[in-house]
Amino acid sequence: MRLSLSITNFSWPDGPAGIGAQLGRIVRAADEAGLDTVWVADHLIQADPSSTPDAEMLEAYTTLGFLSAQTERIRLGTMVTGVTHRPPALLIKAVTTLDVLSGGRAWLGIGAGYHEGEARAMGLPFPPTAARFERMEETVRLAIQMWAGDDAAFEGTYYRLEHPAASPRPLRLPHPPMLIGGTGEQRTLPVVARYADACNLFDIPDGGRTVTHKLTVLARHCEEIGRPYDDVEKTLASRLEPGESPESFVQRCASFAALGIDHVVVITTGPWTEEAVATLGAAVPALQRISHTGSR
Repeated sequence: MRLSLSITNFSWPDGPAGIGAQLGRIVRAADEAGLDTVWVADHLIQADPSSTPDAEMLEAYTTLGFLSAQTERIRLGTMVTGVTHRPPALLIKAVTTLDVLSGGRAWLGIGAGYHEGEARAMGLPFPPTAARFERMEETVRLAIQMWAGDDAAFEGTYYRLEHPAASPRPLRLPHPPMLIGGTGEQRTLPVVARYADACNLFDIPDGGRTVTHKLTVLARHCEEIGRPYDDVEKTLASRLEPGESPESFVQRCASFAALGIDHVVVITTGPWTEEAVATLGAAVPALQRISHTGSR
């Protein structure tokens, strides 16, 4: 089982002047501990439920570039980018640049977006729901085309590019992995089945019923298009509880694996500390011996 760190809160005690140093210590600790990925939220206004909208929030891709220079092996991505935050070619170029400069460690994390209040506050486009999902699928298709080196004109319903050039190409082959966020059964999961390398579910305290149901739906969508279900990595967002021991955390992850989860993405209440990262690091050896059962 893979284990990742999700950074959503930047309000360390030293304030803005200390963010760079503290963030560097956290990600270097995660890199050295053997964690799989560091994820950052892609918002312009703080959206962490344990924080406040006026608290510190960093722009995602600038932050990921900084993290790339601080680390050697850990992968890097957003959890996740709302599709209307950036024009598609700009987003694809940002992920490609991150992949090249990090030595092939970038993810494309993408979703339809949900935060209408942030969009209004910051002047970001926020089309109706159906249009956002259609734009997301077009963006994924464009990324696949550009990363394949195909610079033919792209003609979508929402996006038209005369010459989508992509040089340099990503280092990761055949392209940076794509995680599509969201669990909608009619719009999101069919797109996951068709294109994504990973999905993202949520640790809902209902005995695993929701996760099991969503994975069953995903499996059905994969079957309908003839794609192996196991081709899609199943990630789950969960929280490290204050004071939780590595042993307790491993037990919880084992229960996630029994549901069919491959990869746990961990958040924490408040900003990450080196001690909390050390807890995850202590869990890594045991989790490397755990594999999902494929239950669905």
